[in-house]
Amino acid sequence: MISTLRVDPGVAPGIDPANAEQARAWDGHEGAYWAEHADRYDRAIRAHHPHLLAAAGISAADQVLDIGCGTGETTRDAARRASGGRALGVDLSAEMLRVARERTAAEGLRNADFVQADAQVHPFPSAAFDVAVSRSGTMFFADPVAAFRNIAGALRPGGRLVQLVWQAAADNEWFSSFTRALAAGRPLPTPAPDAPGPFALADPERVRTVLGAAGFTGIRLEPHRETMWFGEDSADAERFLLGMLGWMLDGLDDEGRRRAVDDLRAGLTAHETTDGVRYASATWIIRATRPPNRATDRATDRAPNRPPATG
Repeated sequence: MISTLRVDPGVAPGIDPANAEQARAWDGHEGAYWAEHADRYDRAIRAHHPHLLAAAGISAADQVLDIGCGTGETTRDAARRASGGRALGVDLSAEMLRVARERTAAEGLRNADFVQADAQVHPFPSAAFDVAVSRSGTMFFADPVAAFRNIAGALRPGGRLVQLVWQAAADNEWFSSFTRALAAGRPLPTPAPDAPGPFALADPERVRTVLGAAGFTGIRLEPHRETMWFGEDSADAERFLLGMLGWMLDGLDDEGRRRAVDDLRAGLTAHETTDGVRYASATWIIRATRPPNRATDRATDRAPNRPPATG
């Protein structure tokens, strides 16, 4: 598949050119900022994390694929559960993967590996994984049907796909509050519903259509609502969010920037609790299955613990 790609200048080999913009962001400033603040990002979404792990149902012998693994918290938790198997984390960001590898080594985990790759086109070994998981890492594919079809091919027949994605922006108070403040009264562009982005898989009907077209069956969506943590107090949260979203202030004059930051600060102060700054959030846990195939099942039964390729 990769050999047929015509790679644009500046796009790394193995990256679908359609994902070039995402690759530049995640393997650039955005990924570097995430890597620098890995603990904060992990803590922000931590209340949702147990729901994903429970749904994944990882057993000791499983081979696990983690799509969009970031700095590797989910991969490491999967590896601990798959104590007799392995976990492979895949991401576009070299910096986040550097942090993932360092933390994996520091924790003494020997059954977790990481590879920098575009999951939409990466040549995963066929039918090598029992379960594929993703914590908010599957919403950014330019061609989600192609990406999920590629992931399906990496799963053994009967293998499971379990992913955590955001529900609609209107159901995520953190997003609405931050963007409204930093827009400073300006109309923000509304991306197409199927455009890559954090809410690309928010519509259950689109999820069913995309995963069904990619060959998955048994598609189920389970809603969860939790609070997200953004800082110890409003000042701490403000520093972090302006580092992440400060680009939204571009084009504002001094008065507009002051008003936007004041509005952000007021919202953060209003959301201070005894356990830091917290906002309401809503996710889907999506489950799906690669349909069984008798002939392949027999081959898989003969080699239940073959290690997945890591490059």
